[in-house]
Amino acid sequence: MPEALDLALATPGLIWVCAASFLAGLVYGFAGFGSALIFMPLAAIFLPPPLAIAAFSLSALASLVTVIPRAWAAADKSQTLLMVGMSLLTMPLGIALLRFTPEVTIRTAVCVLTLVTLAALLAGWKVPLRGGTPLRAAVGALAGITGGSTGLNGPPVILFNLGSDQPVAVTRGNLACFLTFNSLLMMPMMWLQGLIDGPAVWLGILLLLPYAAGTFSGAQLFAPERAGIYKGAAYMLIGAAGVMGLPLWG
Repeated sequence: MPEALDLALATPGLIWVCAASFLAGLVYGFAGFGSALIFMPLAAIFLPPPLAIAAFSLSALASLVTVIPRAWAAADKSQTLLMVGMSLLTMPLGIALLRFTPEVTIRTAVCVLTLVTLAALLAGWKVPLRGGTPLRAAVGALAGITGGSTGLNGPPVILFNLGSDQPVAVTRGNLACFLTFNSLLMMPMMWLQGLIDGPAVWLGILLLLPYAAGTFSGAQLFAPERAGIYKGAAYMLIGAAGVMGLPLWG
């Protein structure tokens, strides 16, 4: 057995990190968003933020099979690809912030950003966002910075999509595709800045199974007529994760 795999299996709290991965995948499968908002606050309790981000990015491979086929068919492809491209340009800056910022600060930022996003969702964020291509490009660029530094690439894009007037199916497809593609780009970017090692890769592989099981289960549960129920469940789980992950608990 490779030494790196031994180190990954010896990760403190591995069973809880796997449980967080399953829960994040489940919510992503039925809500189309929220995976990182649940996984990152919980995983950062046990893992250094760079390790949590790297491992979760690799586990997102599962979404290519379990979520993306249906999501891609519904998504606004040109809008999604534009935002992914802009995110790719700014992600190195976010990762540089991750490298040089104290761990407790990153962990706090993860939880605060999670709870602020949840507050906006609960408040019924519906601020009309106008600006066409430049605005979409700016949102993608902001997501690259927040994703690289905290692993949370979703908040800017979630709020942007909720402020648009697109059908629910298109919004859900846009979010799912952006979050998956963005997460997959994260790992090579982190490797280029020296934040990826053997144990991080093996941990991501170990998380693939629970994440895949969660996304598959969530996708099977999804039914458009129950969207409100799924959204409420996602909000409760995101709030619980954000509070539990705060460093003030130790």
